Amino acid sequence: MEHLQPAMLEVMDLSCSRDDRLLFSDLSFRLQTGQVLLLEGSNGSGKTTLLRILCGFRAADGGQIAWFGQPLAESSYFADMAYVGHADGTKKELTVLENLRFALALSQPGHYSIDQALQKVQLAGYDDNLVQTLSAGQKRRLSLARLLVTHSILWILDEPFTSLDKQGIELIETLMDDHVKHGGMVILTSHHDLNLPHLSLQRMHLDSCL
Repeated sequence: MEHLQPAMLEVMDLSCSRDDRLLFSDLSFRLQTGQVLLLEGSNGSGKTTLLRILCGFRAADGGQIAWFGQPLAESSYFADMAYVGHADGTKKELTVLENLRFALALSQPGHYSIDQALQKVQLAGYDDNLVQTLSAGQKRRLSLARLLVTHSILWILDEPFTSLDKQGIELIETLMDDHVKHGGMVILTSHHDLNLPHLSLQRMHLDSCL
C-alpha cells in the first residue's frame, strides 16, 4: 500500500461557540502547499473566529489541528505562519523601514529584501515616513511587505483587500499567486471575488458547518 504523506495543515472536527451560540462544529479540512482556502459565510458565521483559532489567539471548544502531522505546540507551525488581520499590525510611531526591520528581528528572512519588498508593494521611497502619516491603503501595503521580507509557508489573511483600490487588489492577488506557486499556502476571508484562475482554490462555507 502506498504511504501517504501527512497533510501540511489538517483541521479535524473543530467546534466553537460564542456567547452560548454555536458558530461551527465538526469542521474539518486539509490544506497542502500550493493551495488556497477561501472561507465564506454570512456575518457572524465565525470566519474571523476560525482564523483566530488557527493563529493561536483563542482556543477551539473541541477538535484538533495538526501541522506536518504534529500537534501545533509540538511543531514549527507558529514560526511557519504569518497573519494579517483587520488591524494593520504596524507600529505607528515607527517609520516604514523601522517596522520592517522590527519584523525581521522577530522572524527568519524571507525571499525579498526590504528594498525589494517595498518596490513590490509600491512603497519605494516611503522608507523614512512614519506609519501614522500613511493612508489606510498604504498601511495595508506595508503589512504585505512584512509578509514578503519574513519567512512563512502559511499566510492567514482576514479581508486583505480592505482599504485597497483596484490596483491594490490586483497586487495582493499577484502576491498570493506567487507565494502559492513557490510552495506556500493561503487561508483567507474575503467578500471580493478572487481572480486566481491558475491556483488550486478550495472554498468552505461556514454557514453549512453547524
